[in-house]
Amino acid sequence: MEFEKVASGLDFPEGPISLSDGSIILVEIKRQTLTRIDSSGQIDRIAHLGGGPNGAAIGPDGKVYVCNNGGYRWIDLGDGITADDGAATDYKTGSIQRADLRSGVVELLYDSCDGVPLRGPNDIVFDSYGGFWFTDIGKLMQHYRFHGGIYYALADGSRINRAEVRVTTPNGIGLSPDGCTLYVAETITGRLWSFEIEEPGVLRGHPELPPTRPLATLTRNQLCDSLAIQANGKICVATLNSGGISVIDPATSEIVFYDVPAEPYVTNICFGGPDMRDAYITASGRGNLFRARWPDAGLSLNYNQLAG
Repeated sequence: MEFEKVASGLDFPEGPISLSDGSIILVEIKRQTLTRIDSSGQIDRIAHLGGGPNGAAIGPDGKVYVCNNGGYRWIDLGDGITADDGAATDYKTGSIQRADLRSGVVELLYDSCDGVPLRGPNDIVFDSYGGFWFTDIGKLMQHYRFHGGIYYALADGSRINRAEVRVTTPNGIGLSPDGCTLYVAETITGRLWSFEIEEPGVLRGHPELPPTRPLATLTRNQLCDSLAIQANGKICVATLNSGGISVIDPATSEIVFYDVPAEPYVTNICFGGPDMRDAYITASGRGNLFRARWPDAGLSLNYNQLAG
C-alpha cells in the first residue's frame, strides 16, 4: 500500500475528520488547535482550544465536538519524534468542547460527570440519536494514574453518564454499521473490546465488572490508539510502536496489519472521498498526515455531511 503525505509540520495531529469538500479537519494536540487542511495541503488554524485537544467528531448541529485531555507534558525522543509524557504542569481537568467551524468560537460543554472531573477525554463517536459516546483514557500523574471510563452524553449539554469504568486506558471508540455494538480499544493492554448497546448511554452487562467480550489482543508490542470502522464492519485500529493500522474482523478476530513505514506513532484513521476509500492517517510523532487508497470502503459517519 502506498502512503501519500498530505501535510507535514503538524504539532502532534489527531482526530481527523474528512469533509465532502475534500478538506480534513483535525486537532494538533501540542499546538492546542483545531486545524483545517484543504485539498491542496493548505493549513489553516480554525480555533485555539487550549489543554490537549484529542478526538473530534461532527455533531448534529454541524459543529465540531472535541475531546480535550487537559494537556500533556512533551518529550523529544530523537529522530524527529515527539511523544507525550504524562500530565502538563498546568493540567487541571479534561473536558468536552464544541467549536464552530466558521466563527472559531469554542464552548465548554462538559468537564465532569456526577461531580467527578473528566480526566482525559480521548476519542468520540456520534450515534444516530444525536448523542455521543466517548472514552476517557485517564491521566498519568507523576506518582499515580487517574482512571477513566466510557461515557455517553447529549450534544445540547443536558446529560452525561458513565457507562463503563472497568477498562484500562480506553482510547479509540466506534460503532458497528447497525449502531448496536460499541467498540473500544485499550492502549496499554493492546486489546479491542466489544460492548452490546441496550439503549443510548447504556451498555449490556454490569458497569462495575470487567468487560467480557475481547475481540482481539495485538502483538509485537503494539499499543492501541484511535480507530475507525469499515462499511463491512471490520475495525481499523491505529497502533503505536509498530506504527500502522490493524484491521480486525469482529466475526473471526482475524487481524491484517498495514505498516506505515518509518512512523512509530500512528494514532488515527478516518475515511472519505466519493467511494469512502480514501483513508487519512495521522502519524503524530513526526507531525504528518497521510492519505492511502484503502482496500475496503469506510463507514459513513453520522452528521459529517452537515459540516461546512
